[in-house]
Amino acid sequence: MNVIVSNKYQSMLETLDLDIIKSLNGEYDADEIVSTFKNFFFQRMILDITAIKGYSDIKNIQKLSISLDMSKVILLLDDSPECNSPEFLSKLISMGIYNFTKNVEGIMYLYNNPNSYRDVAHIQHLEPVIEQPQINTGVQTEYVSTGPRIIGVKGVTQHSGSTTLVYLMKQELEKNYSVAAYEVDKRDFSFFRGQNLFTVTSSSIGLEIAKNKNEVVIIDLNNNKDVEALCDTVLYLVEPSIIKLNKLMLTNPRIFQDLGDKKVVLSKSMLSENDVSDFEKEAHVKVYFNMPPINDRDKEQNAVNKLLVSLGFSRQTYSEY
Repeated sequence: MNVIVSNKYQSMLETLDLDIIKSLNGEYDADEIVSTFKNFFFQRMILDITAIKGYSDIKNIQKLSISLDMSKVILLLDDSPECNSPEFLSKLISMGIYNFTKNVEGIMYLYNNPNSYRDVAHIQHLEPVIEQPQINTGVQTEYVSTGPRIIGVKGVTQHSGSTTLVYLMKQELEKNYSVAAYEVDKRDFSFFRGQNLFTVTSSSIGLEIAKNKNEVVIIDLNNNKDVEALCDTVLYLVEPSIIKLNKLMLTNPRIFQDLGDKKVVLSKSMLSENDVSDFEKEAHVKVYFNMPPINDRDKEQNAVNKLLVSLGFSRQTYSEY
């Protein structure tokens, strides 16, 4: 059963062909809406944004996103310029509000085909990297950007070391840049000591990135495809041991077809150059980087630094190889 909270668009919402168990009409504080529906079971809530008192202040909508399951909410937007600005819509998406529209047809479509983050990612504005003409330093190519560069790290094989790699990349990058590292829906960062290590949910990460405003953001994706869409670059970690590869192929026989055009990083790899060449021929993928086993206690992380240089970051404080 469904609920409707309406105000300005009450007459429009009365035409919906839906089973309604509860309906409110008027203007309400966000806290009132939360207290009414926090423990109320409903299939979908159709929420007229004008029913939220002070809705132009995004903080009032944020109160709802914190306390209610926004995947069940379809937000009917006003026709005001504030409601339809890219900044406002971006903030909605950052709070996990993916289902919003301006008409009855849109409500019915979203009722039957709810959006995921992937469906609205193109709307979100997170000060994306704008790559200017690249600077040739004679040693490498450096990226010049006007916003954060977002790099995702995804473990393709189990226990491929994505969390440790994210941590070490952050440690090295912050010698030259302002950096934050995020892990999605896990708490492994609690085992590391360091600043700007954040554990977040997939629905809140966009808001966190926008709020912290770092030059570089690194994300331990933990197989979250929606957050993967946020990234400018994604590294796919594959541990090339026989047992890990056989388990991977058993789970997903098409995995290397899916990885064909992606940045594949061999993790904890003891493969020689010839071995890597053989691996590429057998798997039909191009290896972006061959990462040896990492001692996370080493002060000089030369392999990690080399990976970062290949991604276009400055090497001014890095060791020579």
